[in-house]
This record gives sequence, C-alpha cells and structure tokens, in this order.
Amino acid sequence: MTSGKGGVGKTTTSAAFATGLALRGHKSVVVDFDVGLRNLDLIMGCERRVVYDFVNLVQGEANLNQTLIKDRRVDGLYVLPASQTRDKDALTREGVGQVIEELKAAGFEYIVCDSPAGIEGGAQMAMYYADEAVVVTNPEVSSVRDSDRMLGIIASKSRRAEQGDEPVREHLLITRYAPERVSGGDMLSVDDIVELIGIGLLGVIPESESVLQASNAGQPVILDQKDRAGQAYSDAVARFLGEQVPLRFVEAEPKGLLKRLFG
Repeated sequence: MTSGKGGVGKTTTSAAFATGLALRGHKSVVVDFDVGLRNLDLIMGCERRVVYDFVNLVQGEANLNQTLIKDRRVDGLYVLPASQTRDKDALTREGVGQVIEELKAAGFEYIVCDSPAGIEGGAQMAMYYADEAVVVTNPEVSSVRDSDRMLGIIASKSRRAEQGDEPVREHLLITRYAPERVSGGDMLSVDDIVELIGIGLLGVIPESESVLQASNAGQPVILDQKDRAGQAYSDAVARFLGEQVPLRFVEAEPKGLLKRLFG
C-alpha cells in the first residue's frame, strides 16, 4: 500500500484490505513499515497488546510468534506492528526479506505492507519485495502527481525490476471521493485521475465520517457494512481477488425537491 503523499488513507486502506482478505478466508498479515510513527496498531485496535515489534523481529530480539498479534474479531488476520522508538534505519533490506520469507513459511497467503509516506528509505523498503502495489490517492492534483512519481520508483527500484522479472502489478485506489464536490469542480473526477495515472482502477472509497470514527474506535472500517466506505472497501477487495463488481458511490445523488429549493 503506497502513495507519495501523506494523509491519503494508506494505513486505513491497509487495515481494511487485510481484514477483507481474511474475511474471505485468506490468512493475512498487515505489516507496519512506519518505524517511529506507528499508527496501524491503533486502527487495528491492538495497541495495548504490542510487546515486540518489526524491528525486534528483524534484529533477532524476538521470534515471529512473539511478535505477531492475532486479531480477536477475524480469523486468519494478524498484525505485525512497527517500532515506536527506533530509528527508520533499523530496518535492512536483508532483514525485511528474511521476515517476509518467514511469513510465507508460516502459511500467510497475503502480506499487506503498510508503507510510510514519501519516497525515502522506509517507503522503498515496503515496496521492494512487492508482487502487487495498491497506489492510494486522493482526488487532488498534488496527491495524483506524488502517486505518479511513486509508480516510477516501483517500476525501477523494486526487486522485480532489478531482477528483470515480470513487473509489479499496479492498482489504483481513490479515497475520500465526494461526487458532489467533483460536480462543483472542487475535485478531480475518477476519469481524470485514471487518465493521469494510467493504471487499472481497483476502487473508489467515498468520503465518510465513519472512517474517522472507526479509526478512533480501533476497528477497520470494512467491518462496518452499513457504511458506504466499508462497502466500497469490500468491493475493492473483491475486485483484487478477480471478481467483477460494478463501481458504486461515484455519482452525485440526485437532490429531492426540498434540497433543490433550500440547498
């Protein structure tokens, strides 16, 4: 899960995606690569259960069983938290690769890497071993431009690129989308973003207060299937797994007579 810009919803998306995959029966782990600024544990509601972290695991100070946190709500869902006190340089490419191999050997079907913002070492560490990349962007020009730059880095600096293997499969996920604001010219449209970035669209997550409420409650928003954002994340996971699911929440809702009269 990556983007050039901070605050676009990567961690929310990582938590929702890993949860959605586990809900569909796939053993999944979500890994927080944001060393020093971890937030994934808060969104997953397991911050009080963190004893050992990713850096402890990489440096051999703890084993996988001691470090992984099993989700109490969803079978087959685990969290690998980042360190809150170490320096970002504590992660090494070799160490990360070894942890990923351990996770594969432990039977995880999906390893969701929650990248820190930007294009520096932490973000590159998160994407280096990727087979697939979900590029998260908001419908604003600066976010789209930064995401496009991240695609260039994935195409040139991932392990697949270095070894001449098949390229990383890239997917676009648009978050905080408000069709009414698009109609008013305040936001880029879905078509505009797809044209600018030029990769396949995985999903569109509508702007929703439930995202913040779920984060504050320590619950991935995908578990709230009464909310549009939760439903949209479920749709995105289904598309990722190869299902044909129509896009929802991309058109402004028609206003009734009273709304048109009184705004």
